[in-house]
Parts: sequence; C-alpha cells; structure tokens
Amino acid sequence: MKSKRSLAMANGNQLEQKCCPADKSCDSHGEGCPSQQKSDKDTEAPKDHVTPQAEKMSGDMDEPLISCQLVESNPNLIEIPSQSQTVGILGSGDFARSLATRLVGSGFRVIVGSRNPKRTAGLFPAAAQVILQAEAVSTPEIIFVAMYREHYSTLSSLSDLLVGKILVDVSNSTEKEHLQQRESNAEYLASLFPSCTVVKAFNVISAWSLQSGPKDGNKQVLISGDQQKAKYKVSEIARAMGFIPVDMGSLAYAKEIEAIPLRLLPKWKIPAILALGLFICFYTYNFIRDVLQPYIQERKNKFYKLPLSVVNTTLPCVAYVMLSLVYLPGVLAAALQLYWGTKYSRFPDWLDHWLQHRKQIGLLSFFCASLHAVYSFCLPLRRSSRYLIINEAVKQVLANKSNIWNEEEVWRMEIYISLGILALGILSLLAITSLPSISNSLNWREFTFVQLFSIVLLCLRTFVHVPETEFGFKGIRELRKMTRLQEK
Repeated sequence: MKSKRSLAMANGNQLEQKCCPADKSCDSHGEGCPSQQKSDKDTEAPKDHVTPQAEKMSGDMDEPLISCQLVESNPNLIEIPSQSQTVGILGSGDFARSLATRLVGSGFRVIVGSRNPKRTAGLFPAAAQVILQAEAVSTPEIIFVAMYREHYSTLSSLSDLLVGKILVDVSNSTEKEHLQQRESNAEYLASLFPSCTVVKAFNVISAWSLQSGPKDGNKQVLISGDQQKAKYKVSEIARAMGFIPVDMGSLAYAKEIEAIPLRLLPKWKIPAILALGLFICFYTYNFIRDVLQPYIQERKNKFYKLPLSVVNTTLPCVAYVMLSLVYLPGVLAAALQLYWGTKYSRFPDWLDHWLQHRKQIGLLSFFCASLHAVYSFCLPLRRSSRYLIINEAVKQVLANKSNIWNEEEVWRMEIYISLGILALGILSLLAITSLPSISNSLNWREFTFVQLFSIVLLCLRTFVHVPETEFGFKGIRELRKMTRLQEK
C-alpha cells in the first residue's frame, strides 16, 4: 500500500496527516493510519484519557524519536507489528518520560501509571496514556518500574493486580546504598511481589540515550532474571527500541549490574597508579641528576628544565617500563606452567590480575610515548634553547673555530630520531589493535609479530641514543675546553 498524505485543518487551517503501511501505526498523537482506523475501530484505544494540557503540549516530546520512515530504512530496528504491544510504566520522573517517548517512537502502546495523572500528563507524549496506577497495571503484561527503591512499598496496594506480570526494574543505587544493602533493588522488588516475575534491565541506559536514540549512547542493555521467557520478552522490546540486549544470567547478578554506573574506570585504577608511581620515581631521579646535582656542584641554575626538559626525559622511561610490564606476565605465566607441568592449574591472584590489566598498561605506555614525541617537538621552541644556541655560537667565534661538525654524532642523532618515529608508529598500531573490530581481524601470530617488532625498534633506539640530546656534540665540549685554555 502506497503512503498517502492529505492536508486538511479545522477552522480554516491545514491538518497534516502522515500515513504509513497498514501494518504500522506511526502517528505521534496516537491516531493511526486511516486504513487502520477503518479496520480496527473496535480495538482502537480510547481517546478520552488525554487531558487538555497534553493536547496543548508541543515540541520535541510530542514527536516520536523514530518515525515509520526511519524504521523502514534502518535494518537494526525490528518491524512494528500490526497490533501494537501494550507496555506499562509506573513512575513519572525524567527516566519514565524518556522511556515512554522511546517506546512510543518504536511503535508500542504505552500506559503510564501515576498518582496524579492530571498533573503529570503534560510531561509525556500525547500518544501515551497517563492514568492512575491501579488502572495502568491491569492491561499490559510487561510493566517498567521507574521509581526509587524506597517507593517500592507504595505499590503494595497493587499486589493483586500485579499477579503474573513481568516487572522490569530500571533503578540504580547510590554508592552508599550499594555498600549498605546486601540485596539488589531488583531482588528487593521480587521479595515484595513474589507472584510477579522481576527482570533487571535498562539501568545502564541513560535518559539521554533513550531520547536521542542508541546511536548517540550505549547500545547494550544488560538483562538479568530467573525466568528465561520473561527475559526473552524484555529482550524483544530492547531490540525493537534499537538496542542490543545482553543476557547476564540470573537475578542474583542484578547487584553487579547496578554497580556498573557507580564505577569510575575500574580497570584503569591499578595501571594508572602504576604509571603515576613510575613517573614520580623517574622524575625525581632526573631532577636530582640534571638539575640538583649541577646546582650543588657547579652552582649552575638549571631549574628552568623542570616543566619541560625533565618531564620529556621521564616520559620515555615510563613508556619503556610500562611496555615491558605488558609482556613480562606472559613470560612468568609460561614459566609457571612449565614448572607445574600442566596448563590447567590456576595462576596466583596477583599474576591473574596482572594478566587482565595488560591492555590498559599497554595503552598507557602508548600515551606516554605520544607525550614524549610532542614534548620533543616543542624543545627547540623554548626561549632557553635559543639563548643556549646563541651562547655557543658566540663561544665558537671567540675560539676562532669555523667548523665543529662531528659525523658520528650527526648520524647517531638522525638514526635516533628516525627509529623513534618508527617505534611510535608501531605503538600506534598496537593501540589500534586494542579495538575489538581490529583485533578480531588479526591472528595471534600477526599480533605477536607487531609486538616483537615494536620492542626491537625501541631497543635499537635506546642503543643509538645520544647522551646529550640537547647539545650533545663532541665539538661543543672541545670548544668549551679551548675557551677555558684561552681564558687562562
């Protein structure tokens, strides 16, 4: 059936009516296609529930986030059935509003249960039916509980109406509540309503992701529950909304899912602390060697090196050590397996955690190497570097020396810089291979080759390193000796 558009408006204005195939209902105000209105008059939802405040509502919340044209063009979205599934929502907060908007845009018939429907109706899309909680839970089989844990007990009066329903808990706990409570919010909800099936889902999806669509946020919906059939139904709703459901197991895993939004870089804490500790150690050593020792022995003020030069000297040291720590646990694990004579024995906890953090340690090594490249590029831009060059030129003129070219030092510096650029490029490949889409295209032999090649380049760069990278020419040292002799 071809799509039709007719324009007509009461009181002399034009009313736009968007029609779609008869098996879909895409109108944002709850009115389906004219063809569907003719065939489904008996099953059409009552319109008397829409309040005057909801009818006057305009803006983005009135429009579905996914139109019927977008559903047709996006293969990731499930086809909307001819008879829209009814879904209930208990709650009237920001998340409940975003969830209702997303469900309406995905072709579901949404019934919102509120304690004060007249006041909250204007917050929801006009296509959503906002009524009292007791009336809202009677029709839908799947009900989203979008309220805080402390408000679960207010639903006790609905126990008889919720028998056999699937309750989807979307709540999260604060960090304090998560530490104090032994059971998860979903398990607590299941204990209050033993005659219902509770499924934990959508708690890792933000209200912004629901409103803007999965393309602008996390696409995975973590689901846990004790009944496989209930989890399957919730998974179908997630797919219809454009998300990817991930079955995490039984409801006992709900506490772990609720802890995910509370974590702050859980896999990066140990590697970050390790990198910071190495940086402090190497920075202290370089400060004593390059700044403090010349000041004590020769009374030379080189404290200007602290912000840039000492940091640049420290970063490659940290990068080398961090990269070596990526491969060292694999060698230790192989040695333990050879010692035990089997590969089925469990590694010690410290080695097991070390192996699990290798990816983060490698990426921090690449980060330090990249900073070292940027700092090295900025070294000649310093004002102190210009003054030192001028001072050496003046000394060369006073010493009447026209050429201080040293072939060995020139070649070593050229090779040193070239190997550094190549090593940074190989480290970039290693960082890119940490992406799942890239790592899956490489076999273990190819991945090992890239790793070993990067280590070889870094080692060669260290061997040809010029001791005095700033003014490391032997000619300058000879020039200084000649200047001292002339002064005497």
